[in-house]
Amino acid sequence: MDISNKKWETLCSKEDIAARVEELGMQISKDYEDKKLFIISLLKGSFIFASDVVRNISVPVKIGFMTTSSYEDEFESKGSVNVINDVTEDIEGYDVLVVDDITDSGITMKYVVEHLKAKKAASVKSCVLLDKPSRRAVDYQADYIGFTIEDKFVVGYGLDYCNYYRNIPYVFAVTDEDI
Repeated sequence: MDISNKKWETLCSKEDIAARVEELGMQISKDYEDKKLFIISLLKGSFIFASDVVRNISVPVKIGFMTTSSYEDEFESKGSVNVINDVTEDIEGYDVLVVDDITDSGITMKYVVEHLKAKKAASVKSCVLLDKPSRRAVDYQADYIGFTIEDKFVVGYGLDYCNYYRNIPYVFAVTDEDI
């Protein structure tokens, strides 16, 4: 798939993302000073964002991963969450920060937060690159938000369509012509 000649509507530039990730890292560092921070990255979409956020955090941090599924290569969430790979370390007593690429319906993040609270974490908060509040299907608000965006299907910077476009260093809107 040749992507070199595409002209997309860029929603978050590489430079804007870098600046916002730095701000988030500083705020998280301040908020978690003197706490036992454990970051859980939701794979696959958040791997780029999570690694950039972690590199901007100045307090000690443990890192774990979970894989969930609610889209299955569709444009919209199917409405239920499957935990494909759970966090493997004991998080009891840790202040957990779940990092994800996007919150739109809120179904996945709400489910994951409740799932991790049941593992006796001291606290569970969330950090998302993108928030799409117009799509909210459940009552959920991320604690740290990179950017709030309109209701558009987006890819790039870890977000994908059929596992493509994750490598694009910015976030752009996808139209039917693009895929």
